Amino acid sequence: MSNTDALGQSMGFWDPLGLADGDFWGLGNEGTIGYLRHAEIKHGRVAMAGFLGFIAQCTPLVNGEHAAAPYRGYVAGVTPQEQWDNIPQAGKLQIIAFVGMLESYGEGAGNPDGYTHYTKGGLPGFYPSIKGKGGGQITFDLYKPFPIFPEQSEAQKERGRRVEVNNGRAAMLGLMSLLSASAVPGSVPALSGIEGFPQYSGNVMIPFEGDFTLF
Repeated sequence: MSNTDALGQSMGFWDPLGLADGDFWGLGNEGTIGYLRHAEIKHGRVAMAGFLGFIAQCTPLVNGEHAAAPYRGYVAGVTPQEQWDNIPQAGKLQIIAFVGMLESYGEGAGNPDGYTHYTKGGLPGFYPSIKGKGGGQITFDLYKPFPIFPEQSEAQKERGRRVEVNNGRAAMLGLMSLLSASAVPGSVPALSGIEGFPQYSGNVMIPFEGDFTLF
């Protein structure tokens, strides 16, 4: 299936700005479409993790009292955004560095076996195996850490990719709804009736606002 076919499936094709007809950075049309699809999948994955993470961080299991504080300066009973603000700058830098390492490897750093970049005909959303990397210390893959499910057919994998795109789109809307309702009470009517919904007075667009004094 070509990148063009992949971009037009799932919930239908909608491109009001005509980006899919463009040529980003001289990649050609197919390369541009691969870039756009990969970007959508990646943002969807981050949004799914963020949406579930926001909910989990609102539970006493995560934001309650801990016998051993998960990080220096931990404060119990605060909102998910405040939990991030309270992480020391060294901890934030470690998280950013780790994500950057995963990102660079996902872009083909290290020439993973069988990897073809998504702008050069590769499958958008594909992440190469990391099992056995890191000097052999990594013993599982990122998206399928444990072989508890049987191998899927190509038709099942294709359906799963469409489902992932749809779930990612819903998660992007859901995460922005949570952040909007948290910053502007009443901005999301469906969430305004939830008693004790976390409110945040900071700026979520400044990821190091709470504790970052390097500059």
